[in-house]
Amino acid sequence: MERLIHSRLSEDQKKHMGLQSQDGGDTAAFTQAFIKNSIPGRSKEAVEKFMDRKAVVLEFSRKKKEKRRKKRSKGLNAKQRREMKIFQLKPEHQRYELFLPLHELWKQYIRDLCNGLKPDSNPQMIQQKLLKADFHGAIITVSKSKCPSYVGTTGILVQEMKHVFKVVTKEDKLKVIPKRNSVFAVEIDGFISHIYGSKFQLRSSERSAKKFKAKGTMDL
Repeated sequence: MERLIHSRLSEDQKKHMGLQSQDGGDTAAFTQAFIKNSIPGRSKEAVEKFMDRKAVVLEFSRKKKEKRRKKRSKGLNAKQRREMKIFQLKPEHQRYELFLPLHELWKQYIRDLCNGLKPDSNPQMIQQKLLKADFHGAIITVSKSKCPSYVGTTGILVQEMKHVFKVVTKEDKLKVIPKRNSVFAVEIDGFISHIYGSKFQLRSSERSAKKFKAKGTMDL
C-alpha cells in the first residue's frame, strides 16, 4: 500500500487529472520571474548579486507609528494670577444681598451633607463633616481672636484662601480675616460649630482629603 502511495503517476493519469510536471528548471525560472517583479528596476545580475547569501523579506513591513506625547497646557502661576487680579472682588460686587442666594444654596448643601439636621443628630458626626465641607456661602462670625478688632465681625464667606477668609458684611464691606489666631463660629438650623483657624490653614480642596484628629482645647 505504501509503495502505491509514493509511486509516480503515469502519463495517462497526469493527463486525466490535468496535472503538469515541473522540473527544477521550471521552478528556478518561476522564482527568478517572481523576484524580478517584486524588485523592479534592477537587472538580472543585480538581482542575483542581491540574492547571494541574503534573506529577502517579500512582505511589506509597516513602520510603527511613534506615539506623540501631548503637551500639557501649563496653568497660570501665582505671579500671573496676581497680575490678572483673578481673585480680587470688584467693588460693585461687594454687596451683601448679592450673596444671599449663595448662602441659601450653602444651607441646603450642608443639610444634604449631614442627612438632615435634626435635634437628635450626633454633634460629633456633624462636626467631622463640617471640617471637610466647602464653606463658600456660609455666614461666619469671629468669636475669638488675638486681634480685638476682628472679634464680632460677621459676614458671608465669599473666598477661602489657605491663610485667610474673605467675607462680605451687612454693611457691604469686604473684610479679610486671617485664620491664624482666630476662632470662627458657624450657625445653621440651631447648630453652632466652632472652627479653630490655626488648625484650618488649608485650601478647601486640600481639606476635603485631610484626616482631622480629635484634640482637646487649643489656645489662641
